[in-house]
Amino acid sequence: MGNTQSNSTNPRFALAKRAFTEKKLDDLKLLFDSLAAQSHTNGQYISNSVFKVYIGVEGPLGDRMFDLVTQKRKDQKLTYEDLVIAKGTYEKGTNDDIEEFIYQLLDVFDDGVVGRSDLEAVLTTVLRNISSHESHQSESSSDREALDIFLNAANLTTDDKESSESRMSFEEFRSWCARLPSVRKFLGTLLSPRDSGSEVPMLVYPENFDPAVILLRKEYAWHIGGALPQDELHEWRLLYHSTVHGLSFSTFLGNISNDKGPTLLIIKDKEGYIYGGYASQPWERHADFYGDMKSFLFQLYPKASVYRPTGANSNLQWCAIHFSSESIPNGIGFGGRAHHFGLFISANFDQGHTFTCTTFGSPSLSKTHQIFPEVIECWGVAIKRAQDNQDRLQGTVLERFKEDRHMLNMVGLANSSQ
Repeated sequence: MGNTQSNSTNPRFALAKRAFTEKKLDDLKLLFDSLAAQSHTNGQYISNSVFKVYIGVEGPLGDRMFDLVTQKRKDQKLTYEDLVIAKGTYEKGTNDDIEEFIYQLLDVFDDGVVGRSDLEAVLTTVLRNISSHESHQSESSSDREALDIFLNAANLTTDDKESSESRMSFEEFRSWCARLPSVRKFLGTLLSPRDSGSEVPMLVYPENFDPAVILLRKEYAWHIGGALPQDELHEWRLLYHSTVHGLSFSTFLGNISNDKGPTLLIIKDKEGYIYGGYASQPWERHADFYGDMKSFLFQLYPKASVYRPTGANSNLQWCAIHFSSESIPNGIGFGGRAHHFGLFISANFDQGHTFTCTTFGSPSLSKTHQIFPEVIECWGVAIKRAQDNQDRLQGTVLERFKEDRHMLNMVGLANSSQ
């Protein structure tokens, strides 16, 4: 395009430009020009309101993102240099660079600390973005509950005598991101607008099934999906539900026998806690642990957390049935060791246990070590094959760069190249 050169002496801009090819710089200039045109600034800068529409985030989080991208100048003018510097840091920087940026992003009220009120404002925006609700004039009890399960995953401290508000250190922020990969993924991709629906799998169940009894709510699916690759976020199909099929291990195995892909096992126990595990391999009879390092444990209520394998051992999945030896407990489970699993449900599906587990670095997932299931459900994870994505590799240049097309749709130019 011949319009990506700059006479700027800003060393940050010069360094950021090196992270991109000339073609990508051309694409960024096209994006900037489109946003600036929508801002009605004679092509000089991008306004705050247009920028927030572009990233799909309003409220304090959108304002804070604009503030950081404009390098806190407070002049309400986002320049081409700002865009390149931000993308160079936010998308092409080291993991430390990106996490430092996100940590600053969480400080939405710009008081130098990430407090509970900051996290509430951020999570409220994030959850509304992935929600299907169109109106949020008032906060419902379910909205508050969803917010709390993510807040409960954070370890906040109140060691500052000058402030009574609890806050999150940078070290705890990194741990929080590991426990909530969906939040980390969302906050780490704001400058590359995407369809928020693509982050939440389609939940498929029989038409005559009462959705009120399903444990896997949309925000839970989004949370779990943060730990999975994009090709596993297409469709999850309900294979077994104890309220319909009964608490039966044989029925469970029969229902999932035709599904050879990954599955999600979700349990609600009589204490009201909800948790489970992602099984990367089919549930099949074994006399010992099996599986691979893709499996993980998760909590959904009263707090949301994901626990991936630590590499301490390879005791990932357990599925034993009709063994007479006491050393081989009949049932299904994840992690730990026989009789002392990270999560285990007996073959009678009437009881089980959960212990602190070095396999996944996980705590006991429920209120007590011994658990009594109230509801058990299992979902089959459909994998979207590369062939299904073939159309994405075809088309015009503008179709291959989603951020450009996103903006051109806004200014009415999306079809000008077709």
